[in-house]
Amino acid sequence: MNKKRNIGILIFDHAEVLDFAGPFEVFSVTSELNNFEPFDVFTVGESLESISAVNGLSVNPKYDFKNCPTIDILIIAGGSGTRKLMKNNAVLNWISQVYQKTELTLSICSGSRLLGVLGLLDDKPYCTHHQVYEHMQELVPTGDPQQEKRFVSTGNIYTSGGISAGIDLSFHIVAKLLGEESANRTATYMEYDWGGEKS
Repeated sequence: MNKKRNIGILIFDHAEVLDFAGPFEVFSVTSELNNFEPFDVFTVGESLESISAVNGLSVNPKYDFKNCPTIDILIIAGGSGTRKLMKNNAVLNWISQVYQKTELTLSICSGSRLLGVLGLLDDKPYCTHHQVYEHMQELVPTGDPQQEKRFVSTGNIYTSGGISAGIDLSFHIVAKLLGEESANRTATYMEYDWGGEKS
């Protein structure tokens, strides 16, 4: 077994629920099925105050920017709240600093906006929610939108399409890090039709 990786999931007001809950479930179940050795999965907020996700689900971040452990894999949720975060320097600076030290950085759905405004998707392929591509072309005019794909990678950055695509991307990362057999065990436990490696 490789070293235990810290997986931090950025959540915020008006984050899309499945964007953070889907990956949280995939990585957490994978860890549970492997004696809790591969991953420590947690949520991170700008502060420890509860966030109100899309449609009103209240969630308490486990960590804030001040007390968050080192993150090996950063997951940025999407949702309508990303529009506000695009102008939040504290959040953008935190993402920028954490990204420099991560093994992998993932955006789910419209979380791509935050990578885009930081210039991390310039001249690179990317995926996002189908309703966000037009906005992304304004943010990242040199980017290469991949609307036909569920997710795409470029270096240590992965971007995924809308909402449920984050689950498929999470399985892909599990397979990449721990092997496809481990990903399939998780999918069987979750009764999720992942279908093996695909993009």
